[in-house]
Amino acid sequence: MAQPTLKSLPLSKLRISRLNMRHGRKAPDVSDIVPSIRASGIRQTLLVRKEGDHYGIVAGRRRYFALKQIEKETGKCPLVPCAIMPETDAASAIAASVIENVGRLPATEMEQYTAFRKLHGQGRSVEEIAAFFGVTELRVRRVLALASLAAPIRKLYEKDEIDRETIRALTLATADQQGKWLRLHQSRDERAPRGRACRAWITGGSSITTDKALFDLTDYEGQVTADLFGEHGVFADPDMFWQAQSAAIAGRIETYIAAGWTDVVCLDRGAYFQRWEHDSVSRRQGGKVFVECRHDGSVIFHEGYLCRAEARRREKAKRGQYGTDASARPEMSGPLADYILLHRHGAAQASLAARPSIALRLMVAHAMTGSALWQVRAHDCASRREATRASLEASKAASDLDAARRRMASLLEAAGLQGEPRRNGDAYGLCEIFAVLLAMPDAQVMEVLAVTMAGTLEAGGPVVEAVLHVCGTDLSAFWQPEPAFFELARDKRAINAMLAHIGSQTLAKSCSTDTAKRQKEIIVNRIAGEGCAPDPAWRPGWMQVPPRRLVEGAGSPPADHWARIAALFRGPEEALSPDAPQSSPTHAA
Repeated sequence: MAQPTLKSLPLSKLRISRLNMRHGRKAPDVSDIVPSIRASGIRQTLLVRKEGDHYGIVAGRRRYFALKQIEKETGKCPLVPCAIMPETDAASAIAASVIENVGRLPATEMEQYTAFRKLHGQGRSVEEIAAFFGVTELRVRRVLALASLAAPIRKLYEKDEIDRETIRALTLATADQQGKWLRLHQSRDERAPRGRACRAWITGGSSITTDKALFDLTDYEGQVTADLFGEHGVFADPDMFWQAQSAAIAGRIETYIAAGWTDVVCLDRGAYFQRWEHDSVSRRQGGKVFVECRHDGSVIFHEGYLCRAEARRREKAKRGQYGTDASARPEMSGPLADYILLHRHGAAQASLAARPSIALRLMVAHAMTGSALWQVRAHDCASRREATRASLEASKAASDLDAARRRMASLLEAAGLQGEPRRNGDAYGLCEIFAVLLAMPDAQVMEVLAVTMAGTLEAGGPVVEAVLHVCGTDLSAFWQPEPAFFELARDKRAINAMLAHIGSQTLAKSCSTDTAKRQKEIIVNRIAGEGCAPDPAWRPGWMQVPPRRLVEGAGSPPADHWARIAALFRGPEEALSPDAPQSSPTHAA
C-alpha cells in the first residue's frame, strides 16, 4: 500500500466506504469508547480514501460513530485526523478494512466472503489473499466457494437460517439443484433437506470421492464436483463412476491372472470379505485373489486366500496324490502353463463363436453366477422409504416375478441342479449350471434366460421404458393409485393436473387455492365414485406406456427417459416384436 497523506477533515465530509467490510450494517455500540474520545479526542487516525465529493472510511468505523454521537451532543462538527489513501488502491483499502475489523472482532464467514470476493475482483489471486491474511489457500477457496451459491441462499445463511453443514453441501449443487432446494425451503407442504441429508440429496444418495478411483481421472469423461470442504472431489454420476471403476477392476484382474494367480473372485458390491472364513494360501499353492467392492467406491484386493472348505479339499487331494510329500513339483512351469492355457482359451473362443446354441447357454450361466470378467448383480430395492418397499413387495409384479422364479428353480432342479445358484463368480458353480443348461431344451433355456434377465434389470432408467414399450405392457394391470402414491405426491402443479383430468379444468381451477392434501382427497373420492360415477381405471400419465409428464416443461424422470430413446423404438409400423401383445388405450392424465 502506498504511503497515505495525513490530514484533518471535517466530520461532515466523512462516510462509511463501500469497501469497508461492515458497510451497510447497523450502527455499532460505541458506549465503551465515547468517554475516552470525549475527554481526549481521537488518538488513532481514521483510514480514508477519496470517493466522489466526500471521503470513505475504510478503517475506523466505530470511531466515526462515536464522533457522530459527540457531534449530536455538542452541536459542533469536529475536525478528524485522517490518513488518506490513494483512490486507485482499492485492493489495499479492502485488505485494511478486513484487518482492522478482524483484529477487533472475528468476522463471520459471510463477511470474509464479501471481503475476499472484493479483493479477488481487484485482481488479487487466491495465493496472495492467503499470504496477506496468514491463512491457508484452502481456507480462502472455501470462503470463495460461497460465490457458487444463489444470492437468496447466501442471504439465508447470513441470517443464520441455514447451518454450516447444509451450506457446505449446497456448494456442491448445480444451479438447478439450488433452485429446487430453494423451492422446497419455501414450500408449505415439503421440507428442504438439511445437513447430511442435503449432501445425499445433491449426490443422489451416493457420495463417492475421487480417492476411491482405480482409473486415471484425466481420462474420466464424467463430471467431478469439487468439494472444497473435503480432501477430495465427488463423482456426480455414481453409475458412470462404476462403469469406469469396473473397467479398471477388469484390467487388474487380467494382471493377476497373467501373474499366475489361479483365480480372481469378484464379490457382489457391498459384500464384505470374511477373512476368518478363509485360509491364507500362497499363489504357488493355488491361492486366489478376492475383490471386495464397497458402496462408497472402495475396492480392496485380498491376495492369497482360499475358503476353508476348498483349502481342506485341496489338502486332502494333495495328500492322496503325493502321499506325505506335499512338495512334489508340477510338470509345468508358470510361463509354460500360461502359454498352454492361453492357446486353449483361444481355441475355446473360436469354437463358441461358431456354436451359438452352446454360447447362449454359457452366457446364461455367466449371468446367473458371474465370473472374473462378468460382474452381474441382481436388482435390489434401494428405496429408503419403508412405505415404498412395502408397496413393491405387495405388488402384482413382485408376485408374478416370484412365480416365474419358482418355475425356473423347478426346471433347474428337475435337470439335476441342487440348491440356488450363487453369484460369487465361482468357476465350478458356473460350469455346474452350464452342464445343466446343455441338457435342457431351447424353450426351457429361454425361460431361464428371461427370468435371469428380469432379475438383473436396472431400475430407474431408459432400459425400463424400452422394455415396457417393446413388451406392450399394460401398467394398469400391475398398479393402481394407492395411499403410498398419494402420500409421496406433493407437487401442487402435478396434483392439480391430475385433478383436471379425472374431473375437469373447471374443477381444478376452483380448487387451485386448496391444499395439496384436499386436492388429493378429491381425486381419491372421484376414483371411488363418491358423489359421481366411479373411475377405477384412472391412472396418472406417469403410469402409462409411454409415460406422459403432467406439467409442461417440468422434469419428469420416466417421461425424460422415454424422450431420450423414443426414436429408437418407434418404427413406421410400430411392429417391434412379433410376440409382443398390443397395448390397449388406457385412461391417462
